[in-house]
Amino acid sequence: MTGAGAGQGRAIALALAESGASLAVSDINIERAEAVAERIGVGGGRAVALHADVSNRFQTANMIERTRDAFGGIDILVNAAEVFHPEPLLRIDEWNWRRQLEVNITGAFFCLQLVARVMADEGGGRIINVLPAEALGSTIKSGIGYLTGKAGLFALTRQGARELASSGIRVNAIAFGLEAQDWNPLAENGGLAVKLYDGPGGIGGAAQFLCSEAGRSVSGQVLAVSGL
Repeated sequence: MTGAGAGQGRAIALALAESGASLAVSDINIERAEAVAERIGVGGGRAVALHADVSNRFQTANMIERTRDAFGGIDILVNAAEVFHPEPLLRIDEWNWRRQLEVNITGAFFCLQLVARVMADEGGGRIINVLPAEALGSTIKSGIGYLTGKAGLFALTRQGARELASSGIRVNAIAFGLEAQDWNPLAENGGLAVKLYDGPGGIGGAAQFLCSEAGRSVSGQVLAVSGL
């Protein structure tokens, strides 16, 4: 899974490990990924830490191959990598605009396409995209580059589910309330200080459901998680 070193990605990684999944914990910051993998190992789980910038297709492909080498296959993909810059429309520069789109939508597409090819050959799988609830048609105070990319992730979820259904691949999304989070401009993950997995009602519990047998008939949907 991507973006697993902090925030929503870390919460989901810990929850899936708790459910018995073996994880490739990927993050652009390898130290964060290693810390999460170590925590999973201490708890009796199995995880490897990987470095990848998902906006780079070659790094993404290498991450996928290293995951296959470690575990023999891929059953689940969680797209949680993200970049968040809070600049408003009149102040955002080209670099921050492009960077957010490259990670938040293009990177997610690279992961989805490349992993789906593996899953199609292996008989199916489950893909989860993580996005803010505001990307479903609402707005935030500022952060137009972030929300634009995440709105595209909603379309990627719906269309991906339709096109991959015949390959036995389920594609869903989990939506969290962005404006319910605490803001910290110094946070390494782009400014979002989010709560960790807090039991069945949290974002980790939502991921557990979508990856479980109980969620086998759910695809193309967005599961909104409140109270984070």
